[in-house]
Amino acid sequence: MKSENKSSNIKKSEVSIKNKSSFSDNETKVLVLETAGYPFNFGLLEGPNLEISDRVLFEQYAIDQWSGTRVKTGSYLFDQKIIPDFAFKILTAHPENSVIGENTSIVIVTNNEEKQDSVKRVKSNVFFDDVVGQENAKKKSKLIYKYLQDPEKFGMWAPKNVLFYGLPGTGKTMLAKALSNELDINLFLIKATSLIGDHVGDAASKVHDLYEAALKSAPSLIFIDEIDAIALHRSFQSLRGDVSEIVNSLLTEMDGINSNDGVVTIAATNNPSSIDFAIRSRFEEEIEFKLPDDNERREIIKLNLNTFPLKYDLDIDKLVKISKRMSGRDIKEKILKTALHNAIINDKEIVTMEDIYFALDINKYKKEEIRGMFE
Repeated sequence: MKSENKSSNIKKSEVSIKNKSSFSDNETKVLVLETAGYPFNFGLLEGPNLEISDRVLFEQYAIDQWSGTRVKTGSYLFDQKIIPDFAFKILTAHPENSVIGENTSIVIVTNNEEKQDSVKRVKSNVFFDDVVGQENAKKKSKLIYKYLQDPEKFGMWAPKNVLFYGLPGTGKTMLAKALSNELDINLFLIKATSLIGDHVGDAASKVHDLYEAALKSAPSLIFIDEIDAIALHRSFQSLRGDVSEIVNSLLTEMDGINSNDGVVTIAATNNPSSIDFAIRSRFEEEIEFKLPDDNERREIIKLNLNTFPLKYDLDIDKLVKISKRMSGRDIKEKILKTALHNAIINDKEIVTMEDIYFALDINKYKKEEIRGMFE
């Protein structure tokens, strides 16, 4: 009686494996799963995110549990062991309507992996005419334009690495977007800090993947913002920890040890003097972005006011004066946008100078910083 109870409690997966010959002709070769979470939402249960620490071990775990199960794309498998009723959606079952067996290759794709792609291509709708001022920067960037337009023409004399520097909000990212849009090429726009990995080797892999993706879609443009966050001068390195791995990987790519024909790297910084010389020396050209002058600020103000959803009654000459030493982004985001929002909150139909003064006050601009405001 005791032995009969043991035999009756044999796991289904064990029976399936022993009877494998009954379905070997229709065994699933490849099974791609996506974490789907629980079929019901309870406050105590977590969502679909699941971290798989060992892919090989998970595959064996899955085969042991689901061996003998018939699968098809779009259906679900449910865990009944460690996390009961946790669902996995079948993204691919090859062949269709086949049976999981000992030789099935199982790949798990988590939601995080799908959403957090470190190599992202950006589609821009910015044109050169949208970049107000910065005529010197646009003129120097013409070489990049010419090269990406016809990479083969330059041969070994191609411009590969360029540094954009200047105060925040002066149009560095905007010009990179305009370059890619005018040429209709891929733009890989990333923050330097996103290249830092959690484990040894992660950073090198991210840099390699970035340049590999850019090369495959060449001609293309890589824009690394805030380069100083990972390439600080040696005297400051203790402030940011050891990122030598990512720096060395970047140097390898920028030196052209791997030929990246048709790929230009533009890095941006607010403070070029803080960049380590090993990195800075790799840039063939350094292009400065300056704060807009009176005429450029006037144009920036008018361009933004043209898109206002409310009417406005503003003294443009005074706006030009009080926005002195402000970047184009500060004029738009801190002054005009704040003024507009203040008018909307107060149910006003017209944006007035009163709203502008409110914006100046809330953004803590001192009177000495905005000479001419009360002239």
